[in-house]
Amino acid sequence: MKNYVRIEKSIKPFNRILKIEGDKSLSIRWALLASQAKGKSISQNILKSEDVLSTLSCLKKLGIKIKLFKDKCVIVSKGLNSFRYKKNIVLNAGNSGTLGRLLLGLLVHSKNKIKIRGDQSLSKRDFLRVTNPLKSFGASFVTNNGKLPIVIKGIKYAKPIKYHEKKGSAQCKSSVMLAALNTNGTTVIKAKKSRDHTEILFKYLKLPIKIRKGQNYDLIKINGKKKIQPLNYSIPSDISSSAFFIVLTALSKNSKLQIKNVNINPTRIGILKILKMMGVKIKIDKVKTYKGEKIANLFVKSSKTFKPINCPINLNSSAIDEFLLIFLVAAKAKGVSYFKRLSELNQKESPRLIWGSKILNKMGIRTKLSKDSIKIYGNPKLKINKKIIIQKFLKDHRVFMASIVAALVFGGNWKIYDRNSINTSFPTFISKIKSLGAKLS
Repeated sequence: MKNYVRIEKSIKPFNRILKIEGDKSLSIRWALLASQAKGKSISQNILKSEDVLSTLSCLKKLGIKIKLFKDKCVIVSKGLNSFRYKKNIVLNAGNSGTLGRLLLGLLVHSKNKIKIRGDQSLSKRDFLRVTNPLKSFGASFVTNNGKLPIVIKGIKYAKPIKYHEKKGSAQCKSSVMLAALNTNGTTVIKAKKSRDHTEILFKYLKLPIKIRKGQNYDLIKINGKKKIQPLNYSIPSDISSSAFFIVLTALSKNSKLQIKNVNINPTRIGILKILKMMGVKIKIDKVKTYKGEKIANLFVKSSKTFKPINCPINLNSSAIDEFLLIFLVAAKAKGVSYFKRLSELNQKESPRLIWGSKILNKMGIRTKLSKDSIKIYGNPKLKINKKIIIQKFLKDHRVFMASIVAALVFGGNWKIYDRNSINTSFPTFISKIKSLGAKLS
């Protein structure tokens, strides 16, 4: 099968109900915490993407018993610090920054040296942001100028630390939180606002965590060396995956969509808030709380007009994975949209801020790009009648999927490479797009 997709026709109006696979962030975090829980943990609706499968593979190499079935995943562990593995093992994090960074936190107690590597994209990303604070626990590292591959050597008696997380990175915060479990004492984290899935799981597991929420920062205190209970968990649908269909529906003509059981954690719904500001018709219904996480059904309708936005920077963190899609809506708005302080976008699988601008320019939309901001000069009458090729984007799954959405709503003759990139986070993306009536070849 050729590793690209051709799209030559816009999608026709649709009215459908979709069920999206489990949340990737929660799938990885569940597996990592289950590996430290004493007993059997069972997960329903775990995402079977490459990132999650890489997580399970790494844990198996560390001696954790795992069985993956069609409808569930079972992890059996002997508890905290129960990893058993051969000397000089190599763990492959694949494309997953979440796995690579959080796993290092769990390994601060490792007796022997462990090497962690990743694919071409992950090997270009910064790991000093986690190795620096983890050194304070007592772990030692050999890095490739702060990048993968990394060799970690843990310490028998990790010491609690005080850590100021300034980037708004949930991965950095979570890595330190997992490391804190291995200490005798209290680790104190002052963290810039970011996703709080790890904190919610800690609370549900009744781990000794205290959180004082501030306007811009949270103060988190964690006591280590506590027994972790098994976690049986039905993972809600991923809002980042759902976002592709939300924007596809909003930009398509005369279309409606319902997506069921979506995780609407307040630290993840920046995409919904921003789109509503831009005139997208979204309704949130049947909200409930499941083991600390908010879940709801989402209803979306086509919108005829879109408003430009000066995007509030306080929403950046909660929409960080969805900005490529938000940029597509800005392309259709009447006026200039401005997005700033988005340097973190270039720390993803590819330099996404740069790629967001490239895609829009190929479509005929004018942009003004700086190191951490972008201005998008929208065109409500945009209709593409030319060939567009999207390639050499470091196989970034979100660049691929956002390009698919653009092709289906704006027209033109598109050739989009690296279709296999979706296996990282959303293996069924193309089949779900086709279920709405899209013509892809």
